[in-house]
Amino acid sequence: MDIKVLGTGCANCKNTLSLIEQVAKDKGVAITLSKVEDIKDIMGYGVMSTPGVVINGKVVHAGGVPSRDKVAQWFAA
Repeated sequence: MDIKVLGTGCANCKNTLSLIEQVAKDKGVAITLSKVEDIKDIMGYGVMSTPGVVINGKVVHAGGVPSRDKVAQWFAA
């Protein structure tokens, strides 16, 4: 599962990154996690408010830190 966190390095972006890592570890899901910080790349996904989360090329979240339950749902599918 390829996951990208879109954001310029703000606290919410860092919190989102660590939350995704924690939930994936708890669920035993293997992920490739990367951070996209370039504004042009972020806008390329159509995300205007960060942090954004992209899973396997699809935007699944934008604007604010997702809830733990929401992150867990991404790994349940």
